[in-house]
Amino acid sequence: MSNNKIWLITRREYLTRVRNRTFLLSTFLFPLVIILFIAGSVMIATQTHTHHKIAVVDANGYFKDYLRSDSSLSFDFSPGIDTLNYAERGNTAVLIIPALPEDNVTIYRLKFKKQLGPAAKDDLENRVNNAITDHLIYEKTSISRIQLDTLRSQSKIAALRTFDDNDKKARASNQNAAGAIGYVCAILIYMLTFIYGAMVMRGVMEEKTNRIAEVVVSSVKPFQLMMGKITGIGAVGLTQFLLWIVLLVGLSLLAQAFIPPSVGKEIMQLQQANAMGNAGNAIKVSEGASKIYEFKSAMSAANLGLTIFCFLFYFIGGYLFYSALFAAIGSAVNEDPQEAQSLMMPVTLPIVFSFFVATVALQDPTGPLAVWASIIPFSSPIVMTGRIPFGVPGTVPWWQLGLSMVSLVAGFLATVWLAGKIYRTGILMYGKKPTWKTMWKWAFHK
Repeated sequence: MSNNKIWLITRREYLTRVRNRTFLLSTFLFPLVIILFIAGSVMIATQTHTHHKIAVVDANGYFKDYLRSDSSLSFDFSPGIDTLNYAERGNTAVLIIPALPEDNVTIYRLKFKKQLGPAAKDDLENRVNNAITDHLIYEKTSISRIQLDTLRSQSKIAALRTFDDNDKKARASNQNAAGAIGYVCAILIYMLTFIYGAMVMRGVMEEKTNRIAEVVVSSVKPFQLMMGKITGIGAVGLTQFLLWIVLLVGLSLLAQAFIPPSVGKEIMQLQQANAMGNAGNAIKVSEGASKIYEFKSAMSAANLGLTIFCFLFYFIGGYLFYSALFAAIGSAVNEDPQEAQSLMMPVTLPIVFSFFVATVALQDPTGPLAVWASIIPFSSPIVMTGRIPFGVPGTVPWWQLGLSMVSLVAGFLATVWLAGKIYRTGILMYGKKPTWKTMWKWAFHK
């Protein structure tokens, strides 16, 4: 009988929200916005870049022979340029290289009117170091500059490809794609936990403020009301996510129909060349075909089935873990929204902290911080979903995944029990300003 009452409340919460115009608009527009955002970002990244012209004041006299200009960095060795007039001559920065003795490290300086980004700064530093290396090779051997340039160009014949060797057959992997998928999964869990957790809290607050809860709890127990609301709103989130998957897959298949036949032929050639083990140098293809082929290879290398299953599990587990606490806060709050904000801090901080930990874990998915944060229940929904795309059981051993899932189940059972005790008293309490100390007494009052 109690399960039937929870089902009725769940059904009401679910149908009320999925029939809402906001739900329909956000569900069907979100995949389109995501695709347009990704396409726009790629277009901006590939078609726009900043060019830096750097004046060079060289006390050694040989950097002019080794520093090469290109579309991102160009160098001006004009005589008479110094730190006072470099900007007047059209340069964004001036590189000051003092005499570099071989027996110790010497600091060279860059002064700028226009800030170089981190990538441009690293590129400049690599070019200076390569120039020093080339000069030393030229000075200490009999090789000519032309031969040195030829050898450098001829040496670019190797490309690294990684393979996951934890199964009977090694499987190709793509670290960049795994990192991107992990980041998307982590940020989705982060956003959805906030969105639907806050939705639960607002729903409870509205029912309490409008005195609807007093009428409802006359026929159902407070715990049944809380669980019905949590499961109903959670089902809305699950429905929305599954619809997003269907729409994104459909839009991706539709996009393939617009690929020009010539590009499609080049992609097939790349696939055939890759099967023979010489995709890197067998054929020359357009950049568009190469990018599409890399994307398809990344998707095939990723274990999307396991990733989606784990995402759904951690979304449900994380949602239940936190939404029960959000419901408890909503039941304790009266009509003042500022009361809810003050009580939300201890609940929202772990979510925010988990996302920051996930960004670190993506850089080192096997490190101790990533491992333990993916096992502890309050952070595992976000951190573990970020680690899983890197490989199971390679990066994430089966024991870690199993322990994380068991811990999360135990965690949300504990928070649901705790929140239910608070909800039972708080939903019928009016006029008293709530505190965490008061809520703690409600939870353990017998």
